[in-house]
Amino acid sequence: MAQLGSRYHEWVRAHPDAGEDFGAAVEDLLADAGVTYDRVIARVKDWPSMKAKAYKRKADGSWMYPEPWEDIHDLIGVRVTVFHSTEIPVAIGALQQSFLVERSVDKTAETRISGGFGYGSHHLILTVDESSADLDELADYPGVSFEVQVRTVLQHAWAEFEHDIRYKRGRDPVDPRVDRAFTLAAGLIELADQQFDQIAVLQYTDDTAGDDVELTAETLPGILTMLLGNRFPGSRSENYRFLMEILAADGITTVAELAALLDDVDIEAVRGAMRYRFHPGQIRLIDDLLLRRYGRAHVDRTGEIGMRPQLRPAQLARRLEMMRTARIMREE
Repeated sequence: MAQLGSRYHEWVRAHPDAGEDFGAAVEDLLADAGVTYDRVIARVKDWPSMKAKAYKRKADGSWMYPEPWEDIHDLIGVRVTVFHSTEIPVAIGALQQSFLVERSVDKTAETRISGGFGYGSHHLILTVDESSADLDELADYPGVSFEVQVRTVLQHAWAEFEHDIRYKRGRDPVDPRVDRAFTLAAGLIELADQQFDQIAVLQYTDDTAGDDVELTAETLPGILTMLLGNRFPGSRSENYRFLMEILAADGITTVAELAALLDDVDIEAVRGAMRYRFHPGQIRLIDDLLLRRYGRAHVDRTGEIGMRPQLRPAQLARRLEMMRTARIMREE
């Protein structure tokens, strides 16, 4: 255990920003994939929790984690909450195509198979490998494994409340009425999630925007649905403010100008050149279409826009080089 402690503290000292780095990388990845998520929270397990987990034993008395530094995979944990369950497979697909998948467990399916309600979540154990090469935030973490939990906001609320009530009691028995209440609440949450899925299908159905209508962050989701249909997933509402900023920086301010940018031939050229690991979302696609049209000027005009301006110029430069290599650039 002393050796585990020294390795743990040495690693934490060497990576003081690990939680922030992994959280930022997953946020960027989900945004590029057009996942409408609520929030991404990342943390590094503290030493008391790591130590307690390392001491766990199986029913037969053997160690659950014989080599704790290698066997415990949630030193870094990331939780992704989404608004409706149809986003979960999209988020999982983007993550699986961007990291080495060590394990994937659908807790919701396990619960259904067992005939119960309750803990709904999808757990992934992932490792940073060559698939993650373009995630600049993780350049210092090759070979590092981490856990990601993906669940809806309602599933998360249920799990947090149950953990607080049930598991913090330790070995003390829980009143059967509490079990029954949790089961009933879980059934209602599953029903509510289904209704949220229906709402997601019905949103953004307005198709009345004229060509001369000025673009805004509020109107962009509906206009893009009108122009692109359901070919490319949308994103979080706040991300459309970023999209509006980069469009305006390149002088695109009306529906007609946006429609001209979204040419099917240009879209296919960009998709072929970029070789996306996952189906791109609307915002990533348009960012790349702007990069193809304006080249280095797009980098100069928009490099400092967004949540992580320290990383964006290098990311755009790498994408620009891919387009030049594929010979799809407009004249710069």
